[in-house]
Amino acid sequence: MIVAFLNQKGGVGKTTLALNLAALWADQGRRVTVLDADPQASALDWAQARSQAGLSRAFGVVGLPRETLHQEVPDLARGADHLVIDGPPRVAPLLRSALLAADLVIVPVQPSPLDGWASAEMLRLLDEARLYRPTLRARFVLNRCAARTVIARETQEALAAQDTGALRGTVGQRVLFAQAMACGQTVAELEPDGPAAAEIAAVGAEIEALDR
Repeated sequence: MIVAFLNQKGGVGKTTLALNLAALWADQGRRVTVLDADPQASALDWAQARSQAGLSRAFGVVGLPRETLHQEVPDLARGADHLVIDGPPRVAPLLRSALLAADLVIVPVQPSPLDGWASAEMLRLLDEARLYRPTLRARFVLNRCAARTVIARETQEALAAQDTGALRGTVGQRVLFAQAMACGQTVAELEPDGPAAAEIAAVGAEIEALDR
C-alpha cells in the first residue's frame, strides 16, 4: 500500500503522523519505506537526529522532492509492504505527483475553520487526480485536536459528511509528539503505554483496514 500524507496547508502534522505510523507498521513486522517529498526535508532531519542519537534505524527514509515522484514510486514500492509519502505543503506540482503515486491519501486536518477551507482545495485536487487514478482513495484525519471540544466535534462531523469521509480515530494535541520528533524517536518509544501511542495505533489499524 502506498499511503500519502498530504495537505496544501502547512503545519497540520503530516510528517509527525507519517513517521509515527511508519514506525508502528515497522514494529509490527511490515517492510516500510518513507519518501520525504517535502523540500523542507523534515523526515530526513528526523532520521538524522535518530542516527546521531545512536538509535537503530526503524525504517528507511528517502528524500524524493521531485515532480517525477509518481514515475519513480512503483520501483521503490516493490520492496515494501507500506510506502509512506510525506508530502509537501503549497508546492502544487509536487503535490499532484504525490497524488498520482498514492493508493490512499490521508489528509490531516486541525479543528479550525481555516483548515476546513483549505480542505476544500484538497478535495478539488483529489477529484482532479481521480481523472487519471479512478481507484484513488482518501480520508481526512483530525489531528492536533483537544479532546471533547465543540470545535473538534463539529470539524469531525463536517469531515465525515464529505464524500471523501474521515477516519474515526483522531490524534490529540500532545507535547510528546514534538519531543519525539526533536530527538528522532516516536511517541511509542517514549511512552509505549501512553495515550499518544494508543491514538497512533488506532489510526494505523484503521488505515490498514482500508486496504483489505
